[in-house]
Amino acid sequence: MKKFDVVIIGAGSIGVPLSFYLANRGLKVAILEKLPSTGRGQNRAAIGGIRATFSDPAKIKICLQTIEIMKNMKVEHGLDVDWIQGGYLYPAYDEKTEIAFKQLLDFQKQYKLNNRWITPDEIDKLVPGINRENLRGGNFSEEDGSASPLKTTAAFSLLSHRRGTELFFDEEVRSMKIEKRKIVSVETSRDVYSADIFINASGADAKTIGALARADIPIYTDCHEAGVTEAVERFFEPMVVDIRPDGNSSNYYFYQNAEGQVVFCITPEPKIIGADIDNTSTFLPLVVKRMVQLYPRLRHLRVRRTWRGLYPMTPDGFPIVGFTKEVDNFFLTVGMCGQGYMIGPGLGKIVSEILVDKTNRHDEILTQLTLYRKFTGNEMLK
Repeated sequence: MKKFDVVIIGAGSIGVPLSFYLANRGLKVAILEKLPSTGRGQNRAAIGGIRATFSDPAKIKICLQTIEIMKNMKVEHGLDVDWIQGGYLYPAYDEKTEIAFKQLLDFQKQYKLNNRWITPDEIDKLVPGINRENLRGGNFSEEDGSASPLKTTAAFSLLSHRRGTELFFDEEVRSMKIEKRKIVSVETSRDVYSADIFINASGADAKTIGALARADIPIYTDCHEAGVTEAVERFFEPMVVDIRPDGNSSNYYFYQNAEGQVVFCITPEPKIIGADIDNTSTFLPLVVKRMVQLYPRLRHLRVRRTWRGLYPMTPDGFPIVGFTKEVDNFFLTVGMCGQGYMIGPGLGKIVSEILVDKTNRHDEILTQLTLYRKFTGNEMLK
């Protein structure tokens, strides 16, 4: 049996950064991953956006931490993750959306978000040539940005390894031995591991892993597709998010990455529930029509590839974070609702402080994101 202070199940957007912050605090950490390497689950399907522009306190606080971590990664650790602080832009094309965005700005300022309402002329400077018909303005968050999911995971893997984290690949967790309300050990397809704390960071497998520890985790997966174009000279800065529904999708978003490629994604409506990650023939016609209508300058770009990933969703669209009541030493970092990449670094730092320092400084986050809430809320900017 291999003994550790903490065993993390899942080497993805949450598990890898978390392992670094725990190991950096002096804990002996192991990651168990059923796939052959880090970031092979839903992490590799992430498009790279990082924002603190939300409508709830918990995700705002977590992602503000992420932004600080990412923008300082090169200076502090000498690792380039293609961080670009281009901001997020939410354009408004009707009065109802404008009112909602302005009300949201008042709320966001309470949490030190440097967001502001900008005019159509200001939008046109950020996204030259955007469709200005009925454009009323937009919510702009200049401190948000983007980075490479591949480089980010590689960076945290390297940092974690340097701090002594042990990673065990091709090991699927099959059972847990529980005695006196504590997990004594977990058995994988290859070995047995004991620890003081076990953390569920298993993404789309979170419900299955939770059941092994007697926890009923309300998570389901839905399918989202994304794509990337050829690289061209940089011609706009922010991530553009259009939240207008059209009957086939509820929103879509795109940005230009550090290599000059335009990366894009859409939220289908109704949701496509399941675990199918095969590409479809319906994605490109649906998203391209909307993107070109909003931003005609995109029409001549050639799409290089598309892919599909899963969003591990909760009923209210918020993550689940904290210890379970059924088992005392089982901690959840699950249900990221497609935002694990941007939540992971900040959440890793925060959870390390909760577990090592025993601080109550983050109680508001734990209260909002507990497994035992009513799941009746709603995130405006999903």
